[in-house]
Amino acid sequence: MEATVTTANNEKTWGGGHDVQPLGASYGKMMMWFFIVSDALTFSGFLAAYGFSRFKFIETWPLADEVFTHFPFMHGVSAPMYYVALMTFILIFSSVTMVLAVDAGHQLKKTKVAIYMFLTIIGGIIFVGSQAWEWKNFIKGEYGAVETVGGSLLQFVDKDGKRVALADFAVRLPNQPEELTRAKAKWFMESAETVPTYSVADIQAGFKAHPELLIRTEHLTAEKKKTVLSREESEARLNTAKYVVEGANLTRNEYGSKLFADFFFFITGFHGFHVISGIIINIIIFFNVLLGTYEKRRSYEMVEKVGLYWHFVDLVWVFVFTVFYLV
Repeated sequence: MEATVTTANNEKTWGGGHDVQPLGASYGKMMMWFFIVSDALTFSGFLAAYGFSRFKFIETWPLADEVFTHFPFMHGVSAPMYYVALMTFILIFSSVTMVLAVDAGHQLKKTKVAIYMFLTIIGGIIFVGSQAWEWKNFIKGEYGAVETVGGSLLQFVDKDGKRVALADFAVRLPNQPEELTRAKAKWFMESAETVPTYSVADIQAGFKAHPELLIRTEHLTAEKKKTVLSREESEARLNTAKYVVEGANLTRNEYGSKLFADFFFFITGFHGFHVISGIIINIIIFFNVLLGTYEKRRSYEMVEKVGLYWHFVDLVWVFVFTVFYLV
């Protein structure tokens, strides 16, 4: 038997059945809200972990203005945060078109619902494509760096403090012949890392040939700028180099702390998965709109439910954008 609660005015409140709408919301929308709240807690945990890690390693944390500087079709032009801001605008605008689609659904205007949902899908696809492009540039890197035996990261700058890419000064040393013995002979060798373009010896030789170059460490000063060493200090630190780092992966990161890359891949990837899921759901709903499924029901509630999910995805990105790129 269904349990009910009677108030002082003899008004029955929700007893758990599907025929009664608690808080003025249908069962489907209530379930969507439950999912959104639980997913929001998941993202909150990830962002909190990012915040604690950044606070702990603040001295070696990369500067977003130096990491996300690319813009499509503008090679070599430094445009810090411009493209990320454009991505954010596109995703927020897709949330606006979703609002218009829901409003058109309330008015039972099938054509307008289809148009606005199509624009929402296009905005989501552009955002996901842009995020993939950002990942490509982040993984590939731009300048390169070297990692010392102790795990410190060394970057190269000129006397004005501007970054200098490894390709601008590194030299190609001739390979030294090596005698193959039975102990060294291998039919196959598998490496978990890609072979860098230059060796440590190439970098050291090129650095010596360019006396105007200096080394910048990953440590931040009080003015929130990377520490630049003198020429003598630079040569001494470069002698401790062990690895050449190009781009970022789960093992090494040319921009700074390795944890930054780990969190970047995980959190933005997790959010990207949500956006892709939302695009797929929107496409399904879009075709149902074209087929007149909701027109026959005289209700576009399904559009409203998927709209709640899409707004949540957009809101989460606002927090991710603030934490990763602005703070």
